Amino acid sequence: MTFEDAAEKALAFRDERDWAQFHNPKDLAISISLEASELLEVFQWSGSDLEVPAKANRAREELADVAIYCIYMADTLGIDLTSAVSDKLDANGRKYPADKVRGNARKYTEL
Repeated sequence: MTFEDAAEKALAFRDERDWAQFHNPKDLAISISLEASELLEVFQWSGSDLEVPAKANRAREELADVAIYCIYMADTLGIDLTSAVSDKLDANGRKYPADKVRGNARKYTEL
């Protein structure tokens, strides 16, 4: 399944339930933040285990929730999410040229 296929499936799921009426940008932004917090919760109290492989399935589910709400937000705002991601990666490529940032995590203002 491509990303576009998944987005169409998510939108069809929403539309079959007539939920678009509840999907305003404010509430969708809140939902994205809440689901991202649930993703973060997967790693809470994991100690030195930074990957938590035993919780990978739960992380997968929470990540899917974040992505679905992002799809709904993009649709509500009329944003082509695929091109928005591509444009953002192009902008980040200009801010973080690979030859200058490879192997370090400094912010672009510190380069």
